[in-house]
This record gives sequence, structure tokens and C-alpha cells, in this order.
Amino acid sequence: MYFLTEKLWFPSVDEATPEGLLAVGGDLSAERLLLAYKSGVFPWFEIGEPVLWWSPDPRFVLFPEKLKVSKSMKQVLRNANYKVTVNKAFKEVITRCAVIRRNGQTGTWITEDMIEAYVKLQELGYAKSVEVWQDNTLVGGFYGVDLNNGVFCGESMFSKVSNASKIGFITFLQHTNYKLIDCQVYSNHLKNLGAEEISRNIFLRYL
Repeated sequence: MYFLTEKLWFPSVDEATPEGLLAVGGDLSAERLLLAYKSGVFPWFEIGEPVLWWSPDPRFVLFPEKLKVSKSMKQVLRNANYKVTVNKAFKEVITRCAVIRRNGQTGTWITEDMIEAYVKLQELGYAKSVEVWQDNTLVGGFYGVDLNNGVFCGESMFSKVSNASKIGFITFLQHTNYKLIDCQVYSNHLKNLGAEEISRNIFLRYL
């Protein structure tokens, strides 16, 4: 494991532990975050921990052409009284992702420093939020890093009503032309939508 200083670099992802932990320390500057994502690395840590940088193998991804939409979900999409927007409430989305309660989690990895860092990325054109509105109320959404090379790195999502984040995610993919969605680590929620594991080396070819 490597300990980062102010120097702007990352070790080879081949140096990551079997769990995917690559390095500790450094900062959350826009420059370091962009270098990380372009290198197949992402930050993930909880309040009170140093910045932890990960590059798991295998990598959990979704190819948009393999998106699975169930019959019941298609009916929800047809009948849903929702409006989906992009980058209309980035800070509100990331803040909602930080505070929503999740099964099996006692805290949040989206710290105040993390929020500030990703807001900066969004201002620079390297991050996006997708919002789902119902009666002008934000009821779901997600955000991630857009590398502007056809790869979108999803970070977190939230739902205040059933299926809200799914509606946003599916609508977003159906109206964009990304070649790959980086989902980072396995989840049943995204597997049901068509996500799959690929080797880290194959994933890096898309970056």
C-alpha cells in the first residue's frame, strides 16, 4: 500500500491489495480526482478516516446496450408522473446521497470535503447529476464523474419514493451515448439492470 503526499501521482493499479485498496492520503483536489478516475482509481472512505483510494479487480460496469428493463419497470416508466433533468441541482443531489439511510451502513462516505470536491468537478464540467422530480419536489437522483471520453463513473444515488433513482438512471442511459458506465463495486440493484463484472485490465482499456 502506498501513502500519498502532495505530489500528484498514483502507483500502478497492479499494486492494489486483493480487496482493491491502492493508496492512502493525498487530497481531494480536482486535479487529483481527475487523475484518479482516468487511472481507474476512486476515493472511498468514511468520516474520520484518511482518504482511501481504490481500484478493485474485477470491476463492476454496465454497458448501456446491455441495459435490462423489466416489464414491470417499463410500465412504471410509461405511467410515471416524473420529470428527469440533468445538472439542475447537483449539490442537492450529492447532499441527499450523503444523508439518506442505507441498509448495512452506519455512516456516510460522502463527507463535507467530498461534497465540496465534486461540486468543483461539476463546475469544471467533469461531474453530472441526474434529478428525478415529482410535483416539483426532488424525489430521487444520482451523480458521478463524466470523463468526457464516453465513460461515466457513477458515484451514488438516492430515492425518496419507490423506483425514483431507477427511473433517472434508465432515462439517462436511454438518452445519452456513453460506451461504459463504471459502477465500481457489485450491487444486486445494478446487476438487475444489466451490470456485470469485467477484469480491471479490460476496464482500463476504456479509459
